[in-house]
Amino acid sequence: MSGAALDLTLADIEAARARLGDRIHETPLVTAHSLSRAGCELRLKCENLQKVGAFKARGALNHLLQLSLGRRARGVSTYSSGNHGAALAWAARELGVAATIFVPEDIPVGKRAAIEGYGGRVIVAGRTSRDRKQACEADAARRDCAIVPPFDDPWIVAGQGTCGLELLEQAPDVRRVLVPVGGGGLLAGIALAVRSRRADVEVIGVEPDAAASMSAALRAGAPVEIDVGSTIADGLKPVQVGVLNYAVASRLVARVITVSDAQIRAAMRLLIERCKLVVEPSGAATVAAWLALDDAAAGGVTVAVLSGGNVDCDRLVALLA
Repeated sequence: MSGAALDLTLADIEAARARLGDRIHETPLVTAHSLSRAGCELRLKCENLQKVGAFKARGALNHLLQLSLGRRARGVSTYSSGNHGAALAWAARELGVAATIFVPEDIPVGKRAAIEGYGGRVIVAGRTSRDRKQACEADAARRDCAIVPPFDDPWIVAGQGTCGLELLEQAPDVRRVLVPVGGGGLLAGIALAVRSRRADVEVIGVEPDAAASMSAALRAGAPVEIDVGSTIADGLKPVQVGVLNYAVASRLVARVITVSDAQIRAAMRLLIERCKLVVEPSGAATVAAWLALDDAAAGGVTVAVLSGGNVDCDRLVALLA
């Protein structure tokens, strides 16, 4: 996989953008005036308004489009905490492909409903990313179907990187980009896209302090498994970041910041009250990080990627109560 990381280039991301075309949204970039400070402007890249309500549509469709018709005919499968599963189910429906999604026991009700609503077959497998990955791999081997990984895959990373190309064009004066980190596919894709075109832009990862797998990998010098604690950011808690994603991030990402659940809740509330944007906990982590940056570290234009908006109403009320 390290070889794949070295082979992955800006050209792959540009090719993914051409391949995706108008099948996905070019999501808006909006200025959060009420969250900005003097000399420190915050802009929001609204991937919560993407197809399926999350950036994951980019990578899932890019991967699926590159499978042969023969491979598609046997169906596809994946393992996901929610958004990637919904994205693959949607992409598969668009192309007439059967999709099976392995999910955790504690998957939010709304995310499971979304997967099933797009036509995906849901199989519950344990509570950790390791549990569902192992179950998916065993089933795919029996059925000889393709696995579309949630993050540690060059086609997935290239698809997620198209978000970076868009935000550079929308904010040519950007100084730094805040990106949520789960498995690291979005961070790797955006870092590669942004730093290839603008080496002066700082790319910063953001992860929950209870599931800081990229921070652990950077300290260890390689991806390592961690004990994931409890966090409301259900999309940001794989037990280990992707090998490919770590290889890219370790070269191109300036640093990784961790945030608490309390900080994420506060960010979600501000996004609703001041920006009129519904964002799930994982997507609000970047705004939580922004609020924690001091003025010296936040000068100029910062873009915070809001990675998704898939949170059902009952859970939203409970989170903000």
